[in-house]
Amino acid sequence: MDAAQQEATARARELQRNWYGEPLGALFRKLIDDLGLNQARLAGVLGLSAPMLSQLMSGQRAKIGNPAVVQRVQLLQDLAGQVADGSVSAAEATERMEEIKKSQGGSVLSNTTQTTSSSGAPTVKRVVREIQSLLRSVAAAGDIIDAADTLAPTHPELAEFLRVYGAGRTSDAVSHYQSHQS
Repeated sequence: MDAAQQEATARARELQRNWYGEPLGALFRKLIDDLGLNQARLAGVLGLSAPMLSQLMSGQRAKIGNPAVVQRVQLLQDLAGQVADGSVSAAEATERMEEIKKSQGGSVLSNTTQTTSSSGAPTVKRVVREIQSLLRSVAAAGDIIDAADTLAPTHPELAEFLRVYGAGRTSDAVSHYQSHQS
C-alpha cells in the first residue's frame, strides 16, 4: 500500500472512530468473535455484501450509508452484550440474528426488546447509541463540534451535550450520563 492509500485508510478509520466510537474493523471483529460468526454471515445479517463489509473493516470505506444497517449493527452489539452476560443463549442469539436480519430499520429511536434491560427500561448504552446515531445521521463529528462551539456562549449545556453525545465515544457518553444522575 502506498503512502496515499495508507493516509486515506488512516483518515477513514479516524472518521469511523468519530462516527461509531471505534474503527469498524475492531467493532465488526468483536461481533464476529462474540456471536460466533464469520464475515460472510455477519455481512448477511447486516444486509451488506461481503466485499462492502471487507471495505468497511479495512478502512477502504469510512461510512455505512444505510441507516438500517447502522441500526442492525447496534442491535447486534446489544445482542452480543446479552450473550456475554448470559441473559441470552446461543440458540436465542441465532433466532434474534434472523429477526435482526429481517428488520427494515424503522425509526432510529426504536423501542424493541433488544433495547431494554431485564427491568424493561432502555439501557443507558442503548439510549446513548440511539442519540449518537440520530446526531451522526445528520452531521459528521466535526460539524457537530463546530455547532457546539457556536452554541457554547449562549447555550453551554446544549454545547456540552453535542460534544459528548454527538462527537464523543459511546463509553464516554455513558459515563457522562451516569455521573450526572447522582
